[in-house]
Amino acid sequence: MLVELKACFMEAYDDNQDGKIDIRELAQLLPMEENFLLLFRFDNPLESSVEFMKIWREYDTDGSGYIEADELKNFLRDLLKEAKKINDVSEDKLIEYTDTMLQVFDSNKDGRLQLSEMAKLLPVKENFLCRQVFKGATKLTKDDIERVFSLYDRDNNGSIENEELKGFLKDLLELVKKDYDAQDLLEFEETILQGLEYSSEGKISRKQLTMILLALAKHNQEEEPATP
Repeated sequence: MLVELKACFMEAYDDNQDGKIDIRELAQLLPMEENFLLLFRFDNPLESSVEFMKIWREYDTDGSGYIEADELKNFLRDLLKEAKKINDVSEDKLIEYTDTMLQVFDSNKDGRLQLSEMAKLLPVKENFLCRQVFKGATKLTKDDIERVFSLYDRDNNGSIENEELKGFLKDLLELVKKDYDAQDLLEFEETILQGLEYSSEGKISRKQLTMILLALAKHNQEEEPATP
């Protein structure tokens, strides 16, 4: 009976027939406002993970490394205002929207969103580090490195620091870990920076970024033959 139910469900909602329910298909199951909240962000992705980390810092008001229900509620309120969908939404409605978004994105069901869960609710246009050039398929050029540097150096001050650095490390971490939280990011940052003989200034220079990207491309190139 369950198998039949699943088949009916997939037939009704799996529009592209890939055997999975993606965000757009999932949105059809939600009430109108929740549907809108989901698709507005999906249709208007952030430019980069630097913007993501700035938003994360803004809404993780207690600095716990998680977006708790109240913080998520504030985010959704601002999101509705940004989309000019609604100026004044009742507290009860906001709680209802928050509960729905937690049900959809809180994969480990701990009642809050960790970094990787929030990243699904607040997608970025592209993780530039997923491009073929960093998979060892082609030779990494100076222009490639320059493009990556300018992507993360948002204030053009010649170094990657603060949210720029965290955004870069988030993209790097996503290459090796699907589910991650703020503690994973912190430990990953320490590991990466130790390998760079990192100074205490909290910045990455062009030279240091080049070292990381070359190591990434080399690592992926070495792993390539092992892939069937």
